[in-house]
Amino acid sequence: MDQRIIIVTGASSGIGEAAARTLAQTGDKIVVVGRSAKRTRAVAEDVDADFFVADFERLDDVQELAAALREKYPHIDVLANNAGGIMGRRELTINGHEKTFQVNHLAPFLLTRLLTDVLIDSHARVINTSSVAHKLFGKLDITDLDATKKYSANGAYGNAKLANILFTHELHRRFSGQGLTTAAFHPGGVATNFSAGSASYLRFLYGSGMRSYMLTPAQGAQTMVWLAIGQPGLDWESGGYFAKRKPARTSSQSKDPALAKELWERSDDMLSKWLR
Repeated sequence: MDQRIIIVTGASSGIGEAAARTLAQTGDKIVVVGRSAKRTRAVAEDVDADFFVADFERLDDVQELAAALREKYPHIDVLANNAGGIMGRRELTINGHEKTFQVNHLAPFLLTRLLTDVLIDSHARVINTSSVAHKLFGKLDITDLDATKKYSANGAYGNAKLANILFTHELHRRFSGQGLTTAAFHPGGVATNFSAGSASYLRFLYGSGMRSYMLTPAQGAQTMVWLAIGQPGLDWESGGYFAKRKPARTSSQSKDPALAKELWERSDDMLSKWLR
């Protein structure tokens, strides 16, 4: 079998790093993307991967990342959109969007859109890291995606993770007939630092003695790895949402095809400058 190209964002730590380390054992070519040049380079050197540095709080970085990936990899087999996290108080990025929404949804949406033709030609799979938080906290107001009317750290994160699932459904609807497959997944409660610096009560949970009862990053990465190496249509169905390597339930809002379509269109409008 030819060596596959597997791109993992948010791979400088946590489940992204763990997934990259596990996937590197398959003999495939791993490409790690992270915000910290030092940490991303260290992971890449450890697993003999290529690496790119991009800050998803800056959409110009995402555009430059997509251009660099297109130039180096005319064929891409797996794009794992994993970068994200819970933020603190409401902040706007340099691009004028609420930070949680941009980092967790708009940036991976843009990266995927800029690579769509390569992904289709490659019959690739797109894996989106979501969370059970979409059911606990997500209640998406499609007219206020930047949370100008009402904001909480948990609500913003839940909405962004809900957006990941809606994006997965719409990506499947639009492109599955052209050979693209896609899935979203919940990694579980993983002992990482992804909530550090947030205003969410989850930062106390993740930073407390409860960490000993949580999954390790390697355990949390198992479903991502399974989606990356399994066979779509046999091991898992495109467009689905998974946890513990099996289909999982999602919120009623996540099943709304009209909402998924409108989120796509509004995201396109927000990103029109970079999608021209």
